[in-house]
Amino acid sequence: MRYEAFAGSFYTFDKKELERFIDKALHEANVERGIAEHALSFVAPHAGYIYSGHVAAYTYKAIKIMVNARKVDTFIIIGPNHTGYGTPISISAEDWHMPFGVVKNDLELSKSIVEKSGYINLDESAHSNEHSIEVQLPFLQKIVENPKCVFICMGDQSIGASRELAKAILDASKELGREVAVIASSDFNHYESAEVAKMKDMPAIDALLKLDYLEFNKRLEQSDDTACGFGPITVATIFAKEKGAKRGYLLKYANSGDANDDYSSVVAYASIIFS
Repeated sequence: MRYEAFAGSFYTFDKKELERFIDKALHEANVERGIAEHALSFVAPHAGYIYSGHVAAYTYKAIKIMVNARKVDTFIIIGPNHTGYGTPISISAEDWHMPFGVVKNDLELSKSIVEKSGYINLDESAHSNEHSIEVQLPFLQKIVENPKCVFICMGDQSIGASRELAKAILDASKELGREVAVIASSDFNHYESAEVAKMKDMPAIDALLKLDYLEFNKRLEQSDDTACGFGPITVATIFAKEKGAKRGYLLKYANSGDANDDYSSVVAYASIIFS
């Protein structure tokens, strides 16, 4: 069992308070049903809830609409590795204990993804003190009853690694007959002014809306954008494109200055879906 490591810091440990926050954020998020019903993969931020929770709510409102429109067996949550521990691509084999209860691991699918590539490993060390996946789970638990998940931490976020992981997910889910949805966990530009962050982020996001993951990576590199989960986003884009998505949609873009009124040095956040 992997136990929650960031309750009390990134989000409250108090179940009632956590539920109130998420319910309010979801209620205030306005998402068009027509584009969300057919969504295949998603991007959500992973900062402290007071900063990014209102943006994540747009993603999870879209997921709620999507799961009401079609059956999803397993949610594959992919986050960047902030700690440096573990293998280049690390999949957890544990169930995850959270304030709202245990999130079950689809262990059969987790193992199958590993078996599809010699580059992907079952490894818990990458997950032990990593927040990027954990902070997604309370939102997911509030909109999906007893969700099953695959938990993937990317240390190697190169285009090659992203292609390898996307192919393994596609092959494994097809072989097992799983209907899956991919959630990429990422913040966008870090610790520059809100104006600079938007100037760097928007060209890269525009490439994503065209499902052009190569141009997305190119624009991040050219502008020195510090979006931390560009690998997971690349995987989500490739997955959606292979599953027949036509485009991406930016549901919400904001930054930490909206919470603390400091726009001189922000972390930026985006809610994106691929449909």
